[in-house]
Amino acid sequence: MVLPLVVGVDGSVPGFHAVDWAVDEAVLHGLPLRIIHASLWERYEGAAPADTSEAVADGVTEHELAESVLERAAQAARQRAPKLEITTGLAPEDPVSALLREAHLAHAVVTGVRGRGPIKELLLGSVSLSLAARAPCPVVVVRGRAENGQAANGRVVVGVGDATAPAAVRYALREGAVRGCEVEAVRAWRRPAHRTAPHPLLTGEPAHAEENHASVVLDEALAGVAEEYSGVTVNRSLVEGSARHALVARSRAADLLVIGAHRRRGRLGPQLGLVGHTVLHHSECPVAVVPEQE
Repeated sequence: MVLPLVVGVDGSVPGFHAVDWAVDEAVLHGLPLRIIHASLWERYEGAAPADTSEAVADGVTEHELAESVLERAAQAARQRAPKLEITTGLAPEDPVSALLREAHLAHAVVTGVRGRGPIKELLLGSVSLSLAARAPCPVVVVRGRAENGQAANGRVVVGVGDATAPAAVRYALREGAVRGCEVEAVRAWRRPAHRTAPHPLLTGEPAHAEENHASVVLDEALAGVAEEYSGVTVNRSLVEGSARHALVARSRAADLLVIGAHRRRGRLGPQLGLVGHTVLHHSECPVAVVPEQE
C-alpha cells in the first residue's frame, strides 16, 4: 500500500505555498497527494480573515467557503502537476484532529507556517506546532524564504541529538537520494563549564573529550543508514555551541532541515524540546520533524 502525502490547506497564502511544496515532494517520491481542509480552521486559530466574514455576510455559507478553499487548492495542484494522483477531503472539525487522524495513514503531513489569529507577531500557527509535537508520521512545516523551498541549494541538513536518531537520518538521506543532493549531518557540542573527572575511554582536555564524544555520537547515528544510501554524499559537521543556533544558521543554505522528535510512550503533551521549537519558529527553509519512538 502506497501511503499518500497529506497537506493541510487553510485558504491562506502560506497554506497554498505548502500545497505547492507538497505537490513537488509527491512527484519526487512518486506518491499520491491528499489535500485536507478542516472547516473549523479559522475558529481554531483565531478570527477569520475579513474576506471570509464579508463572504458570509453576502450569503455564502461556511460550508461553501470550505469547499471553495479545497477546490482552489486542488486546482492549483493539478495545474502544477497534471499527472499527479490527487484526492481531497473536507473535515467538519478542527484541523489538528483532522490532520492527526490522516497522519496514521500518511507518508508525511505538510502544513504552512503561520496561524491566522489576531496575534500578528505569531511566527508559527498552533496547528503546525501541535502536529509536529504529536503526529505519528513525519510533519513538514513549509516556512522560510521562497528560494529555500525550491530545491535551489542542493543540500539537506539533519540535526543529530544526544541519542542516535536513525529515523531522522534515514529520512534526510532518502530526501538527499530523491533530490540528488548532499546531506549535512550536524552534531553540536559544548565546552564543559567545569573540569570533570576524565572518562576512561576519552583522554585529553575536557573540551577535546567533548568534541570526541560528539564525533562518536555522529558516527553512531550514521552507521548503517549511510550504507543504505551509498550514492548520497554525506558531510559530517561538528559544531561548538548551541545546536539550535547552528541548525538555524545552516537552514539559510538548505532546501530542507530535518530533526528528530522523541515520542515517549505513555507521555502526553508536546515532545519537541527547545531545539525543535526554535527551528520551527526561525528556520529559513522547510522543516521536517521525524518521530523517533522510544
